[in-house]
Amino acid sequence: MSSEIRLAFAHPSERSEATSALGPLDRISLRDHIVEVEIGAFQAERGTTQRICFNVVVEVEPIAAPLDDDVDRILSYDRVTEAIAHELSEERLNLLETLAARIAERILLEPQAVRAFVRIEKLDRGPGALGVEIVRSRAQIETAEREDQKPHPRLVYLSNDAMASAHLSGWIDQLEERARPLILCVGAPDRPAPRTGHGMTQRRVDLLAIEQNAWMLAARDPRCVVVSTRTELDWAMKNGQISVWAPSKIVLDAVDGPSAHPRDAVALAAWFAATFEAGEMMVIGAALPEAASLPLRAVPVDQAQL
Repeated sequence: MSSEIRLAFAHPSERSEATSALGPLDRISLRDHIVEVEIGAFQAERGTTQRICFNVVVEVEPIAAPLDDDVDRILSYDRVTEAIAHELSEERLNLLETLAARIAERILLEPQAVRAFVRIEKLDRGPGALGVEIVRSRAQIETAEREDQKPHPRLVYLSNDAMASAHLSGWIDQLEERARPLILCVGAPDRPAPRTGHGMTQRRVDLLAIEQNAWMLAARDPRCVVVSTRTELDWAMKNGQISVWAPSKIVLDAVDGPSAHPRDAVALAAWFAATFEAGEMMVIGAALPEAASLPLRAVPVDQAQL
C-alpha cells in the first residue's frame, strides 16, 4: 500500500506529522469521540439520530514561556469538544463536510491553533464507517467576527394588508435608509392552505404557504430577495440586500425549533428574530406576539411614516 493511501486511512495525527512544513509544532488530539445526532440529507435520516465519530488533531504553536502547570496557558482539549458541541447545537445539518468545516474554523479561532484536521464518520449507515476528513489552516480562513461586530438586523413583519398597502414602497424606502440590515417576514396568504390530516406533513404545507407569500412580496418590489438559508442571510446582511425570509429550511433544520405554529406567523417571525439577535422587530398591520426577547413595535397599516 502506498504511503499516500496509508495516510488517508491512518489517524489524522499521522497525516499531520507527514504533511507539516511549518517546523516542529505541538499537537493535541481527540480520538473516537462518539456523539448521537440527527444529521443527513436523506429523508430517512430525518427524525432519528445516528452515531457520529470524531477524530480531531490540532497543530499548535509551542509556548515559549514556562507553563507553570497552568491549564489557562494551553489550548485545552475541552476547546475541541466544545467546538463540536457548539456546531451540533447551532442547526441541523445535511452534510458532514459542512459540519467538519465549521468545527475546524471554530477551533482555528484559538490563538495558538495553526492547523486543524477533522475526520467525521457515520457509524450506522452501512457495514463500515462512512465519512470525510478535512484540513484547514489559520491562514486559509478569515478572522471570524467578534460578538460585538455581528450585525443586529431590523426584522419587519408585514401582514397581508400591509403587503397590499399603497405605503409598501415608501416603507421599504424608509427602512432601506437606516443603518441596520433589513429582513422582511410574512405570513400565509389569506386563502386556506390544503389540509393533509397529518401533523408533520401539515407543518411543511403551512411553511410552504408562507414561502408562496414571500415570493409574492418579492414580485411587488425588486429590492426584496427571497432567502432560505443562514448562509444567504449572512451574506445579505453584510452586503446591504433586503431579504424576505422563506422559513422552511431554517425551521425544519433547527435543533431547538420554534414552539410557534406556522399559522402563528408573527410568533414564528419573533422566534426567528431572536435566533439572529435582531435589534428590533417591527410588526405592520398585525398584533404583537405575546412574548419576545427583543424590542417590539407595532405600526398600523394606514401609517405612512415608520
